[in-house]
Amino acid sequence: AAHLKQKIDRMNNGDHINSTENRSVLHVALRAPRNSVICSDGKNVVPDVWNVLDKIKDFSERVRNGSWVGATGKELKDVIAVGIGGSFLGPLFVHTALQTDPEASKNARGRELRFLANVDPIDAARNISGLNPETTLVVVVSKTFTTAETMLNARTLREWISSALGVSAVAKHMVAVSTNLPLVEKFGIDPNNAFAFWDWVGGRYSVCSAVGVLPLSLQYSFAVVEKFLQGAHSIDQHFSSAPFEKNIPVLLGLLSVWNVSFLGYPARAILPYSQALEKLAPHIQQVSMESNGKGVSIDGLPLPFESGEIDFGEPGTNGQHSFYQLIHQGRVIPCDFIGVVKSQQPVYLKGEVVNNHDELMSNFFAQPDALAYGKTPEQLKKENVSEHLIPHKTFTGNRPSLSILLPTLDAYRIGQLLGIYEHRVAVQG
Repeated sequence: AAHLKQKIDRMNNGDHINSTENRSVLHVALRAPRNSVICSDGKNVVPDVWNVLDKIKDFSERVRNGSWVGATGKELKDVIAVGIGGSFLGPLFVHTALQTDPEASKNARGRELRFLANVDPIDAARNISGLNPETTLVVVVSKTFTTAETMLNARTLREWISSALGVSAVAKHMVAVSTNLPLVEKFGIDPNNAFAFWDWVGGRYSVCSAVGVLPLSLQYSFAVVEKFLQGAHSIDQHFSSAPFEKNIPVLLGLLSVWNVSFLGYPARAILPYSQALEKLAPHIQQVSMESNGKGVSIDGLPLPFESGEIDFGEPGTNGQHSFYQLIHQGRVIPCDFIGVVKSQQPVYLKGEVVNNHDELMSNFFAQPDALAYGKTPEQLKKENVSEHLIPHKTFTGNRPSLSILLPTLDAYRIGQLLGIYEHRVAVQG
């Protein structure tokens, strides 16, 4: 037996369920309300979390209102977040999802947020292109402050700032998300401007820590990011309390286990019918494939079955004109369709029968039906399709998919969507 309920409870109780590193797994504490009690090694970690959140709120508000300025007295309007892996993909997903949200985009007016991850110097060149060091703040994200790619990129941006503004300017233009204060100070960053996170935060689950909250608050305000955290927390509560037959992450996780380990399907397509979710698939790709990417059990024994899936995806309807051919008529690939009832940016054109979002959602509803029901040779004959084309237009149907429909795509719902996928991955594991 998998003892799933006991494992969920053990995670929430701070047990060291990360056995290879002997650590708690407590990303749920990152979005818990201030009065919560969640312990790791006998200590309630929630006050520590809120100390950092309060510090982020204070700092981000000072930067945004112009009371914290750069070395030449100019306001810091542009932010480059330097990190890789979980220190990059999660924050980038949330940033991309918020960019066209009405409340978030209003708060971000006149500001820019960029992410530097790749050690390839082209990535650094693209990030600083068009930016002025006088108005740029760099957030260096590395728990140990030793991550090779991140620190090389950080040194590159330090040189960009110091060559333009002098070495002393680094303390005004660079801050850190790290726990290694001696190395932060040695680098030239004021240790008072280092924002902590903890060993019980896995990198791929760190978007709700200072890793994501700091750059996102600088861009969109802490108030918007707090709504994102509240959305994720609502799913944490649902996951830990809802009966399994109504528990969304549990049901989705079990579907994935069934598709991969029982039916042998090797891949999963994540297909959001919202351009705002274009970075969801790359983020979940890491969360899922890094978490469940081993061929051995937790005891180190080889698994007698396949586990984990190859995740990929593209927003609809773009994917329909790319790889859906194979999904409908080639290999069987289970699909996650994600739709949003109310668009962030609706468009109504005079004379059009349907608006742009309705056109998009018509495709969202049609694709799962086409996968499920297919199209038979008999149906094609009734449509007077030429005999020689019938084999090429036949769809077998009976192909698995699931649909998730969100009422809106605001900060709260983005947090919920993240929480669903995070806990789904845990159920699979």
